[in-house]
Amino acid sequence: MDEKKYDSAKEIKASCFFPLDSTTFHFSLTSKFEIPKSTYDDNEPILAVSDIESGYKTFRDFLIQNKVINKNLDWTFGKGHLVLVGDFVDRGYSTTHVLWFIYKLEQEAKKHGGHVHFILGNHELYNMQGKYNSASHKYYGVASILGKQHHNLYDQQSFIGRWMASKNTLERINGNLFAHGGIHPDIADYDITIDQVNQINRANYYNSYFPKPEESIEQLIISNKKGICWYRGYFKDDLSQEEVEKGIRKFNAKSIIVGHTIQWMPKTYFEGKVIAIDVKHPKDYNKNWPSKSSEGLYIKNDKYYRAQADGALKEL
Repeated sequence: MDEKKYDSAKEIKASCFFPLDSTTFHFSLTSKFEIPKSTYDDNEPILAVSDIESGYKTFRDFLIQNKVINKNLDWTFGKGHLVLVGDFVDRGYSTTHVLWFIYKLEQEAKKHGGHVHFILGNHELYNMQGKYNSASHKYYGVASILGKQHHNLYDQQSFIGRWMASKNTLERINGNLFAHGGIHPDIADYDITIDQVNQINRANYYNSYFPKPEESIEQLIISNKKGICWYRGYFKDDLSQEEVEKGIRKFNAKSIIVGHTIQWMPKTYFEGKVIAIDVKHPKDYNKNWPSKSSEGLYIKNDKYYRAQADGALKEL
């Protein structure tokens, strides 16, 4: 292994090689991490995708076909919003490729007035908290080559770890909420803002969740059953329309877009108030059965479309 030291206050040129098709992408590192805003209102188009699960090639090609980037991986989405709704790590062999690619896209989007929203899911939290049951064994080897333990790859001393720790778990973009899991109806009973939800989650990214005897809004937000990154109640619980809408209205939104709970295709629930976009994306190094293509969600002028792997749009 070659090793070099750099001044962390300066911009550092870096690259990432993808062995499957012998391609490389380039980017610059800067150690200044800014906490993103929690709300955006600009009427620009939105492309959302979730649960890529370490599939770099799938992710890259989906963005090319949907005109977010070109074949040279340059940003072409203007002032649009690319929303990544959690679980971009684990279950594959291209985890760090995906994370560096998101970092590159984020830097590229800023230059054009666009936005990349990396909203963390439960599997990002797993890695930050040292839980690797779903991680490829490849990364134990990677850590060993670096003279590290697996948890050091995403800890508070690592570049990627510190970058991820700046991210949000809940955002409202042009009136739509985005969260990996969802909003438990009980959250609406507390006096809390989207910013405060994100502050509570960020303060606990490196803490494993263990419930305490007393109930609190903090426990509800970070819970691995009812929390923002974990909740599956839209699909598993017997909720009424009013209970679902109560959580959405709490944050002055018209709908919520979630990942986490797998669907055959992007689908609406509860009279369009919940839009589920977690699909089974193809893997980089092995084939899925049954065979399935990537899909995401495209939003423009208050219309919602299934964004397909070939760039086609089908209205929901």
